Amino acid sequence: MTPAAREALARVLAAARRDGQQVAALPAHLVPGDAEEAYAVQARVAALLGWPPLGWKIAGTNEIMRTRLGQPEPILGRSFARFLRASPAVLTHAALLDPIVEAEIMLRLGRDLPPRAAPWTRDEIADAVAAAHAGIEVAECRLPMEPRPAHTAIIADGSGNGHYVIGPAIPAGTDLAALPVAVLVNGRERRTGTGAEVMGDPLLALAWLANRRNALGDGLVAREWISTGTCTGMLAARAGDVVEARFGDLPPVQVTFA
Repeated sequence: MTPAAREALARVLAAARRDGQQVAALPAHLVPGDAEEAYAVQARVAALLGWPPLGWKIAGTNEIMRTRLGQPEPILGRSFARFLRASPAVLTHAALLDPIVEAEIMLRLGRDLPPRAAPWTRDEIADAVAAAHAGIEVAECRLPMEPRPAHTAIIADGSGNGHYVIGPAIPAGTDLAALPVAVLVNGRERRTGTGAEVMGDPLLALAWLANRRNALGDGLVAREWISTGTCTGMLAARAGDVVEARFGDLPPVQVTFA
């Protein structure tokens, strides 16, 4: 992409985010050629919006999800504080863009993970986590998903970042990989999984994020929330749905799509 094309795409995506609208199919010259170009556009979109950050999301954390999204590797996206909700939450379905429900383990950083030469290890990552919570991401995309956009265009759009519903804290010492997770819609179980769906362990997903940010020349910051990736796959939300995500024996995380 030329610098002018990167700027044009960033402005199109920022306007779509502000207006809560989807963009028609992108012309070929506005589709990033690789992930690095796409992340540069994503950063420019965040700068144009100027919204206070929440943290980061990770997507495509297992082979099934990457195949469905056409991704060769996991991807990341900036999330925004204005879209954080506490459970139980109510979202207006008509205001959302093809909303997808994903049950996710949310990690809050207790210290910075700055860029450095050596890769971050799982043990270092575990030591940097201040809290783990049950959560739901309501993912959205400013690009219509039919036909599926190029994975680089999805990255440029924040990797489908959306709303985040935070539920109860997960007790310290819990084996996050072994934690069973279920999603119920209107009282009926629709999806099940475990924390191991997330790169084998959500802490490994966070390590991947820290190291991928390293490769982009930046790091992670204390107090940021990290949505680590779906434990239960994707589920389209419909108007009127009441969705619960249950993490082991914890109280459920709930979102109603009014």
